[in-house]
Amino acid sequence: MSRILPYPLLSAALALTWLLLNAPLTPGGVLLALLVGLAVPHVMRALRPPAVRVRAPATLARLAGIVLYDMVRSNIDVARVILGLRRGTRRTGFVAIPLDLREPFGLAVLSIILTATPGTLWVQYDSDTGRLLMHLLDDADGDAWIRRVKDRYERPLMEIFGCHPTPTSPS
Repeated sequence: MSRILPYPLLSAALALTWLLLNAPLTPGGVLLALLVGLAVPHVMRALRPPAVRVRAPATLARLAGIVLYDMVRSNIDVARVILGLRRGTRRTGFVAIPLDLREPFGLAVLSIILTATPGTLWVQYDSDTGRLLMHLLDDADGDAWIRRVKDRYERPLMEIFGCHPTPTSPS
């Protein structure tokens, strides 16, 4: 059975998602959902993604709380900007952040956090230098954003994935 369904939960989730996104149910839609549910996990098996080991579950829970709080706060800040309730000048801009994190899964989680938080966007990452380019809706203080990303997100992610800091080159 494992040769036909290498990842049975993934197969079921893909087929169900396909059916939900392609309503109403038709015989052809069901057949295509089954085909997607069976084919995509075989591609995943061929890619052989390495197993992820979370080394600090308590830090993961704390990071989830921090991200949730930051998302709510950012939603309120962005709503104030959009509704014109925030007085003063607003400057959009870019900030370059030197990252010590090199773990691919950690970088992926960091990109999701930054892109999912309203008002911020992960734009580019240079793996040679470890520099992240981030766009900000309100770039009040770029240095504060660098400290925020490194202290609130990068450090916990490095602990979660068991990374050792790699010093970034000054440039």
